[in-house]
Amino acid sequence: MKLKKTKKVKGQRGKGFGTHGSGARKNKRKSGNKGGIGMSGSGKRADHKKTLVTKLYGNKYFGKQGITSRGTKRDTRKRINLRDIQNNLEKFGKENKGTWIIELKDFKILGTGEVKNKLMITCLEASESAIEKVKKAGGEITVKEIKKIETPVVENPKHAKKKK
Repeated sequence: MKLKKTKKVKGQRGKGFGTHGSGARKNKRKSGNKGGIGMSGSGKRADHKKTLVTKLYGNKYFGKQGITSRGTKRDTRKRINLRDIQNNLEKFGKENKGTWIIELKDFKILGTGEVKNKLMITCLEASESAIEKVKKAGGEITVKEIKKIETPVVENPKHAKKKK
């Protein structure tokens, strides 16, 4: 005669095999069945961790992004158009007797847009069209000069003897 009724444990059901809902017993063994620890098994052919990865990192996790060969470096120079300078004069410079003095030492000035005010711009580089448009409006662009360092050619005396 049974005195205590056994409680149902919802999390540990199975077909009486003690598998707790994981299917056959062999499915719950070791790490080969779960695809590894952490982010392992989340490569481009993986599918069983795709929902987790897209939730955490978005869709840019998979596949290649951009085309660059190993030797190329991305051009990280800052550029700004004359249109942007003209529209945001208060942000970039100060007004002094009708002329705007603008200092953009790290930027290259590009020639897209029209210049209505007299601008005095100091910058790292400037395109020819930008310089032309600013001069037409009565302004001036001063470009920072980059000094080129020339290394002298030093000849090895051993090699100099061989040439003679």
